[in-house]
Amino acid sequence: MKSSVMVVLLAAAVAGCGGTGEGEPVRVDVPAGASFSQIADSLAAHDIIDNKALFQAYGRVKGASAALRPGTYAFKRGTAWSTILADMKAGRVLTAKLAIPEAFNVYALAPRIAQVTGLKEDSVLSVLMDPATAERLNVPGPTLEGYLYPATYSFPINSSLDTVLSKLVATYRKMWTPARQARADSMKLTEREVITLASIIEKEAKKLDEMPMMAAVYHNRLRIGMPLGADPTVQYALGKHRARLSYAAIDSVADNPYNTYRNRGLPPGPIASPSERAMDAAMSPPVSDFLYFVARPDGSHVFTRSLVEHNRAKSAAQRERDAASQ
Repeated sequence: MKSSVMVVLLAAAVAGCGGTGEGEPVRVDVPAGASFSQIADSLAAHDIIDNKALFQAYGRVKGASAALRPGTYAFKRGTAWSTILADMKAGRVLTAKLAIPEAFNVYALAPRIAQVTGLKEDSVLSVLMDPATAERLNVPGPTLEGYLYPATYSFPINSSLDTVLSKLVATYRKMWTPARQARADSMKLTEREVITLASIIEKEAKKLDEMPMMAAVYHNRLRIGMPLGADPTVQYALGKHRARLSYAAIDSVADNPYNTYRNRGLPPGPIASPSERAMDAAMSPPVSDFLYFVARPDGSHVFTRSLVEHNRAKSAAQRERDAASQ
């Protein structure tokens, strides 16, 4: 009896010293709480191992049967059993990159987050836009818009949505430092107001060095009770970007609180994910009496003090665009 057991174990040990496998890697999902037998079943079903009984014996010999981590793995058919167990013990699961670009809003981010979590885009978006989610994750709201900090992240494939959102918000929290809170307090601005203004600046600025002057324009308008007149907030109200924002489009969302042509003051919340640079610009406007700015074809802006100057700048910018299109 002992000799037969030794033969089995010897065969398992030999099998466990196999090669690197062949063919394309095959995904294997290991659910939380799965038994070693269930894991072996899944590996055998995907033809990654060819003898479940020997593999289980090998796992017991190696003391790995109770130490494997859940997750999604990828192995080639015929991969050495020692490699399989080592990867599962270490939790070397498949990961996916999640890029959060600056100035992206939740409508653009939902598909990316859906790919990482394996959820449907609509389901992700409903969670992002739910005020209860913002409250649970302790951000000023009204939704998670503006608080999913722009950076590149790495997550295990099929991570839970809560895991992903918690990480993104935690990164934002690191950016909202006590020094920035103190600066906001000194300007009598709430955290939400800063992030809202920063998100507008982030959407407007094509030249990063213009961010502070844009902030100056908006602060000047807020101070005198003049509507912000920010195109990106109307685009947000419309729900999709338009290359040229017509008066008809602005009027079509006249009652929307994000329409800063029709409503004075800041909109109810952020309209995108702002960077640190935009946050700091929103709280460090230079002294200026500019009230307007208009975009030129190269992405830079002309800043002016009066409506007459602004209209001249608009006409000049249009002539540049017309000349460039000929």
